Amino acid sequence: MEHEAALRLAAFVGVLGTLLVLQWRFAFRGDGRPAKRQATHAGLVLVDTLMLRFAFPVLAVGAAAAAHGSGFGLLPALDAPTWANIAVSLLVLDLVIYWQHRLLHRIPLLWRMHRVHHADTAFDVTTGVRFHPLEIAFSMGIKIGTVVLLGAHPAGVLIFEIVLSAGSLWTHTDIALPERVDRAVRRVWVTPSMHRIHHSTWRPETDSNYGFHLTIWDRLFRSYRAQPREPEREMKIGLDRWRDDRDQGLWALLVNPFSRGGRD
Repeated sequence: MEHEAALRLAAFVGVLGTLLVLQWRFAFRGDGRPAKRQATHAGLVLVDTLMLRFAFPVLAVGAAAAAHGSGFGLLPALDAPTWANIAVSLLVLDLVIYWQHRLLHRIPLLWRMHRVHHADTAFDVTTGVRFHPLEIAFSMGIKIGTVVLLGAHPAGVLIFEIVLSAGSLWTHTDIALPERVDRAVRRVWVTPSMHRIHHSTWRPETDSNYGFHLTIWDRLFRSYRAQPREPEREMKIGLDRWRDDRDQGLWALLVNPFSRGGRD
């Protein structure tokens, strides 16, 4: 789609800037990190972006445009109107990302990639971009396969990609909504407090609250946890095996999946 990259970049920068200000002004735990650590996460984003551009001839939106233009996929076969195609695509993609996330925790080889994200010893908005290139490639492959089989409308995939990146930033922001507001919002949407539980060092909490956007999947598939074992402000974040400062540099993050270490 025309101007896809510009739209996605503008949305990402706008949301990131807004949430950085919010977590600075209303910090809940004080997990906002020094510029050096933020630069490490920015470097990881650069590596991820370059990997995607070199590894994939087209990304998810381009694949959707090609499939939809040729009439390939389930939704075109059903002659679904555009609005229904977009709505179903958004819902199915969110469900697929939920199950992808569960697989990343269940399968040891996939966990090695995903633990780069969980090894962060703090929880702030930049944790939302801390993903190993191998995980990014795996996720893109899943998305491309899904949008092609669905025959998803390119506009729906573009919306999903924008919401996915914005949602990852939002759910990792070092803020907490007022308790009553949080309870109301998480009837539908994942909140930072809900997702913060997922980053606990205690494995039963790490293996819960997998949803990126909609909370219905965690409730439906019995992975929802309402409250952490310890007070939210004091709960320990990260993985005990990877707590040294030497584990948090860019090179250390890139080689982490090839290092020994289980679910510690």
